Amino acid sequence: MPGHSPKAAAAVPQDDNKSLFSRARTLVVGGAHSLSDKSIFHRLTLVAFFAWVGLGADGLSSTSYGPAEAHLALEGHIYLGIFVAIGTAITVFVISASYSQIIDQFPSGGGGYVVASKLLTPELGMVSGCALLIDYVLTISVSIAAGSDAIFSSLPKEWLPYAGPYKLAFAGVGVVGLTVLNLRGVRESVMPLVPVFLIFLLTHAAAIVYGVVDNVGRIPEVVGAARVDVHDAVTELGLFGTILIVLRAYGMGAGTFTGIEAVSNAMPLLREPRVKTARRTMRYMAWSLALTAVGLMVGYILYNLGRPPAEKTVNAMLLETMTSQWAQPWAGLFVLVTLLSESAILFVAAQTGFLGGPRVLANMSSDRWFPTKFTMLSDRLVTQNGILLMGAAALAVMLGTGGEVHLLVILYSINVFITFCLSQLGMVRHWWQERKAKGRWRRGFAINGMGLVLCVFILVSLTVLKFEQGGWVTLLITGSLVAIAWYIHRQYQTDRALLKRLDSLVPTAAMMARAPVPPNAPQFDPQAKTAVLLVSGFNGVGLHSLLNVVRLFGESFQNFAFVNVGVIDAGNFKGVEEVENLNAFIRSEIDRYVGYVQAQGHYAEGFCRVGVDIVEQTMQIVPEVLQRFPRAVFFGGQLVFAKDSLLTRLLHNNIVFAIQRRCYQQGIPFVVLPIRVDEPARMS
Repeated sequence: MPGHSPKAAAAVPQDDNKSLFSRARTLVVGGAHSLSDKSIFHRLTLVAFFAWVGLGADGLSSTSYGPAEAHLALEGHIYLGIFVAIGTAITVFVISASYSQIIDQFPSGGGGYVVASKLLTPELGMVSGCALLIDYVLTISVSIAAGSDAIFSSLPKEWLPYAGPYKLAFAGVGVVGLTVLNLRGVRESVMPLVPVFLIFLLTHAAAIVYGVVDNVGRIPEVVGAARVDVHDAVTELGLFGTILIVLRAYGMGAGTFTGIEAVSNAMPLLREPRVKTARRTMRYMAWSLALTAVGLMVGYILYNLGRPPAEKTVNAMLLETMTSQWAQPWAGLFVLVTLLSESAILFVAAQTGFLGGPRVLANMSSDRWFPTKFTMLSDRLVTQNGILLMGAAALAVMLGTGGEVHLLVILYSINVFITFCLSQLGMVRHWWQERKAKGRWRRGFAINGMGLVLCVFILVSLTVLKFEQGGWVTLLITGSLVAIAWYIHRQYQTDRALLKRLDSLVPTAAMMARAPVPPNAPQFDPQAKTAVLLVSGFNGVGLHSLLNVVRLFGESFQNFAFVNVGVIDAGNFKGVEEVENLNAFIRSEIDRYVGYVQAQGHYAEGFCRVGVDIVEQTMQIVPEVLQRFPRAVFFGGQLVFAKDSLLTRLLHNNIVFAIQRRCYQQGIPFVVLPIRVDEPARMS
């Protein structure tokens, strides 16, 4: 049996020299964060203001087109816009209040996916999560495409023949750039966006306040014109027709409401106390969104705006009309800065998709609707696989649609209201079940009930209005993702049933692990041959690996050592206490292996550590093990399914082969033990 001498162990290289790829990655993404830093959770989370920037930009950016869409849908009856504005404000506050209640009920986060899963059924939760994932991908695509359009349309006309063909490439670079920013970390991705966010707020607040003050003297005239417009509309269309126009305009402006749910999805990203921070963020979002959207709609009415020329947006027309009496160049400069801030905040809005999407994906992966790889964190403590998937999907959508904003907007916003409806339905059911308990259930029931009615109306309106224009594509893609998630979940359930056969070993082994150590148990002998087993908890896989070593090598090994790495993932990366609990748990699992082996008359020890990368953490333990046991051979079990396929390889990790490869590079013997999950396990 090959072994290691003390000299050989000392000569094992320690990977001090990083590869060129590692150095380049560190330069672009940044260095690894240390979990031993007690302040790491505090430093990586967001206070309410920065959460407002990262999560609230989606809603604010929609005021660049949402109110305008509603205004144009009024078909010339612009004074009916006051009813749309009132409805918009009410809806923003109702949905915000509804999600504030969701935050209270689910302080660990998860948003619409967790609400529907816990309060309705897991299957409806999966549908809600899939709809939200598609919406977040479209949030990234439509925001960056619209921002690129706005920037290129502001270029001098003589430049357009030369710059125009590069617009799609520019949008693609925008997606890649934001993906890299998010790989660096949450705070690192939000901080560069703060100036853009503040400029947008200041310029639009100034425009809205000026518009109202400038027209204070015309209020009686505006009220009179509104009465005439309402009378003419009722005369021309009838009362029912007038109501339909208002409701249609309200539905067409529903893109304004997207993004409100993002706070409940991204709770783990918020600073403690999370619920208080989340509620404050929701207030910032609701008030800023409602005031901006309603302020712009009122501006359209005060300045009696009609349909703008093809080359201008409604907001551009409003700003130019508002500043027509200003001195130059101040008027032109204000209009330019305000419109550029609208363009830039669209890029900021894409950040909501990168913050919320990976969190939803991680939650669904924890429940085995998607591969568990999406719960894993990088050494920057972000859900790297989820961020990369969101970026790649957004880039694919961008290229597939050619960056056409009109088409992307049609695809956009339907899905988020599927999630809204299921979330509100779940909360309504919750309050109804709580009606017999003491408490103020009526208030919660009323708020979520009103939210449900509004969201169902908007969902039906959007589906009807956008279906033939291309909205069916969104529903088809969402349905396809639902089918994929269902198939993956079924495969995990099948595999779990097979793995239970291995776990039949656990009760007997656990009882034996509690047995006292025999009085004649061998003492530690560093020169004795040692079997080092990589395990992932006291389970059938680890026990099967141990019994295979004994079966194959008999009494060759006098010592046994067990290595267990506790994985910090999106599910348990919630604070120092969670990490300490994980550390204590894996130590207890290792102790059970040690007790079991000692009860069999062998010497045993355990080594454990927590981290985000099993391979890296294991390779850091290896020198420690070799120093303690110079004549060590490493073993790791690998699941083997009777029906091996690409899907089983995707759903189950092959980490043991990566560790084996690293050990071979350092001259360390490593044996992979195949474990067939379709064979019954036997306790020897």
